Amino acid sequence: MLGPPPAAIDTHAHIFDPTLTSVADARYVPDYAATLDQYLDVLTAHGVARGVLVQPSFLGSDNSYLLAALASAPAVLRGVVVISPDRVDTDLSPDRVQDLDAAGVRGVRLNLIGQPLPDLLLPEWKTAGQSMARHGWHLEVQASGTQWCALAAALSNWPSKIVIDHLGLPHAQNPKAIHSVLQLFSQAHVWVKVSGPYRSSPQDADEMFARLVKAGSTDRLVFGSDWPFTRHEDQTYASILEWGRALAGEELFDRMMTTNAQTLFGWADPTSCRRAEPALQGPRD
Repeated sequence: MLGPPPAAIDTHAHIFDPTLTSVADARYVPDYAATLDQYLDVLTAHGVARGVLVQPSFLGSDNSYLLAALASAPAVLRGVVVISPDRVDTDLSPDRVQDLDAAGVRGVRLNLIGQPLPDLLLPEWKTAGQSMARHGWHLEVQASGTQWCALAAALSNWPSKIVIDHLGLPHAQNPKAIHSVLQLFSQAHVWVKVSGPYRSSPQDADEMFARLVKAGSTDRLVFGSDWPFTRHEDQTYASILEWGRALAGEELFDRMMTTNAQTLFGWADPTSCRRAEPALQGPRD
């Protein structure tokens, strides 16, 4: 199998340690460690230049472990945090967003599986979305089934970029949800993360990818490994790279890991300009 292209970006991975405090209602808490050093070693071993750390849901809105990792490797990492829905006005205040942006954060994750849906049309969410948009951030949404139908109107009018996680967790038995995801993807501010086929089914994931390619812009597709594959630890980094390349074809897969990801995260290719590396230390490339 061909390796990833130079400056490739893995847009979805998690790090954690079993000594960290998990939220009380966590659906799953790993009993093993997935550390930053382990993840960086995995990237190096597979020829991937940079990665995006996504706050795992079981750690809730305490993003301190993720932020420490970003501070230790600012040229290699970006982050997506989780915030508390009842503290939107403080967790995503303009000053807080500016500080997080300087720390390498580029998005906010909403994992809505088994959770009540937030009212994204409320003033505090709209204000937060505007702050996110000013910094080029995105709202990453993990949802499934009828949740997509209920979210469609709010996401269509969200002021910043939207990233649909894990291909929207498609299931053939829920065509209305698939239709909602495809309709969202037809809009210029909506992206899809091609990741986690085992979180729906390989057949459903592959079919959804084909429909996304047919329905929307392939410039808004990005690839994420989902390392360390929580609940699906039998997966390997090499196998998920192989799946992505076989699914998308070499040319599109390379774009998903380079120019597409660079555009989504506002993260310049460090090989294209000698001054790019110092710029990665600051708020925005």
